[in-house]
Amino acid sequence: MSDRIIAACDGAAKGNPGPAGWAWVIADPQGRAQRWEAGPLGRATNNVGELTALERLLEALAPGTAVEVRMDSQYAMKAVTQWLPAWKRNGWKTAAGKPVANRELVERIDELLGGRDVEFRYVPAHREDGDHLNAIADQAASDAALTQQAAGTALGQAELPVPAPARSTPARSGAPRKAGGGGGAAKGAPAGRAAAGSARGRASVKAKFPGSCPCGKPYAAGETIVKLAARWGHPDCATAED
Repeated sequence: MSDRIIAACDGAAKGNPGPAGWAWVIADPQGRAQRWEAGPLGRATNNVGELTALERLLEALAPGTAVEVRMDSQYAMKAVTQWLPAWKRNGWKTAAGKPVANRELVERIDELLGGRDVEFRYVPAHREDGDHLNAIADQAASDAALTQQAAGTALGQAELPVPAPARSTPARSGAPRKAGGGGGAAKGAPAGRAAAGSARGRASVKAKFPGSCPCGKPYAAGETIVKLAARWGHPDCATAED
């Protein structure tokens, strides 16, 4: 059995730029989410959220920890696994001769990766059959972007964020690599399907995870739900909202 820890991280921005947040999740030996943390970034871009999430995850892990990092961001993964060496050779300029965006974050991640056994694995985002750790990190980052509040087990919040059903936004794509000699996978693909039919023309889906409606009552996995403002809930509540 591998001693490698499994973790996931993700960033979010409500608008690009817009209110942003970051989050990471670390699994127990059975692959179940055990520790998590999320935080606000004020107004920032998706890319800043993604890089910050990776930075904070690496800071939370002991230097000697072997870890597999699951991400759904093509930009963040390529920045630290493919583009970084050329950026350094070119004096932190891109191939087009422009200054590298988010250089401070990339430099900090490069420093944190030094001497570590880190494997990066791409996982599809916003998929009904996607990685459950990434789904939790995605939801936690989204919640932090919306609330601009820190959260996580270190703050005494043991309850995990409940991922929303598959979203209608397209997934970001990605590529693999391993720091210290390793590999990863590719990413991308659109969100999970939405079922036709809804209250007052709203798209509906089958909930992948149990959750709670804005009315305060829960819904079960497999139950039909609709989008209500920033959350999902019962179709009847959509009628009331309209």
